[in-house]
Amino acid sequence: MENIYASKYLVFLFTAFCFSFLINKLFLNFSKNLGGRAKNENMVRWSSVTKPAFGGISFFIVFLLTYSAYPLFFENSLTFTKPETLGILIASTLAFLMGLADDAYDTNPSLKFIIQFASAIVLIVSGTFIEVFDSTIANYIITILWVVGMMNSINMLDNMDGISTLASIFAFVSMLIVGAYSNEVQSIYFLITSCMIAGLIGFLFFNWNPSKMYMGDTGSQFLGIILSALSIKFLWNPIHLTGEIAISKQFVLVTLAFLVPLSDTTTVVINRLAKGQSPFVGGKDHTTHHLSYLGFSDRQVALIVGIICSINTLLIFYALTIKNWSGLFTFLFGGYAFLVFLSLFLITKRTTPKAT
Repeated sequence: MENIYASKYLVFLFTAFCFSFLINKLFLNFSKNLGGRAKNENMVRWSSVTKPAFGGISFFIVFLLTYSAYPLFFENSLTFTKPETLGILIASTLAFLMGLADDAYDTNPSLKFIIQFASAIVLIVSGTFIEVFDSTIANYIITILWVVGMMNSINMLDNMDGISTLASIFAFVSMLIVGAYSNEVQSIYFLITSCMIAGLIGFLFFNWNPSKMYMGDTGSQFLGIILSALSIKFLWNPIHLTGEIAISKQFVLVTLAFLVPLSDTTTVVINRLAKGQSPFVGGKDHTTHHLSYLGFSDRQVALIVGIICSINTLLIFYALTIKNWSGLFTFLFGGYAFLVFLSLFLITKRTTPKAT
């Protein structure tokens, strides 16, 4: 039986990778300007070269194909029509269309926030929400904050070649580890997570420095919603965690999986608010940019991010093996996360951003 599932997953992964690679290659050959936007006052890119920004289209198509093909290959295909699954489909579609419109027309930030909020509500209504508090209202509020925050965080992290792609890949890998530990390999969420990794790797061939294309808001908005939704399933509400102490373990898993985007967003927000600037406009003041100001090349910055994410993923694997979770482990893992954040934050205080 295990060999059968392994064969099915190999087929899906190979197909997702090939499709992502080929569709991006096709788009790239078709038009060097497709998805590229004129620079405006709210959009500041690290690279001065205009490149097509349609990588997110391949993400969404891989997601749709995986979603549609699931009942053809797996026996428990009733999950295909469950409200939670349909809710993720609807919310992801909303986010994708919002990103597509933003890439094409530079939509109003208020409209983007409304769609992000609506996407979070769709997830909640359909049954996908964080369950860490006794209060349902509190769980709904933290879910909205998580979804909207993650959609903006992934968008903000997409500021240098390969960074957001790498961070997303390792976040998905972390979810796979937890899903495998929880014996959820037959679920549609596990399959979607697997195929998203394959699709992102296919895109990384074109997004690695020096990149040929960006994922655009189409990609960052879609990744933000799908990462937030699947992290609720695998990290916030993992089925193998029970008891009150599990709440601290949930926070540890989530923090480690998303440490890079959370650290970057938090740092940017703190620094900009301290200067009286808006956190929601583009700029060259991200943690990745400051690593570049230290003398690292763009490719080296991406490698540093990849190394940090790799360590985080290994720590998640180790955390899952700890049977008797205690406050000591929360302190140790939390201390590591804080040190990573503090290091990235302090780097922004030792270097000077380039003029934008």
